[in-house]
Amino acid sequence: MDRPDRAQPKTDLIDRLVETGSLTEFLQHLIDDAVEVSGADGCGVTLRRRQRPLTVVSTGGVADKLDEKQYGQDDGPCLQALRTGHVVHVPDVLEETRWGTYPRFAAGLGVRSSLSVPISVRDHTAGALNFCAAAPDAFTDHDRQEPALFAARAGGAIALAQRPADAEDFTRDLQSALASRSVIDQAIGSVMQQRRCTAEEAFDLLRRLSQRTNLELRDICARLTDIAGRPPSPPPPLRPRP
Repeated sequence: MDRPDRAQPKTDLIDRLVETGSLTEFLQHLIDDAVEVSGADGCGVTLRRRQRPLTVVSTGGVADKLDEKQYGQDDGPCLQALRTGHVVHVPDVLEETRWGTYPRFAAGLGVRSSLSVPISVRDHTAGALNFCAAAPDAFTDHDRQEPALFAARAGGAIALAQRPADAEDFTRDLQSALASRSVIDQAIGSVMQQRRCTAEEAFDLLRRLSQRTNLELRDICARLTDIAGRPPSPPPPLRPRP
């Protein structure tokens, strides 16, 4: 199926990420460019964050409905691309026998062909660009190569966009770990003073007490320091490097 030459994205993805104010806005620009490059009638971006897939942006009016159908039955071309890391091409949904009732559902929305391209982002996140078209056999071999290259570039940009959120999660987890460590160290010191034992022996006593009471070690240590009249001191807040 011959098509006229398509315009390439006008702005580099990284430059656009810097220019936009949010990840959602960036992704919307991304799929607008993706549709322009692929010649599809619609496209959606599915991201899996902490094992849960969701459609973050879409264009064309039906991409989000196609995704919701797949999420409901936990199967479909988009989810297969996301889970396997391989491109999933559907030349004609009316001839498709995979994914239960999904092909007929797609046809009912006026979709005849689709192309799902995985986006490799980071270990804890995966995604897919999901192209759909009203005509059967809408995606030629060339069409199937272009979005794959586009998705590879998009993956790097999405990972960069997620860094602030990841940094916040890391800082929060680290702060929590430091707080727990501070409470445990104070409790060990209290036990060493009372029992006149080593740090290893004090920690072993606290660990065994945690197992017997079925309480978290940190909770045992916090109670002990409260009883001893030494409320746990919070660790100093994390500060960015100058």
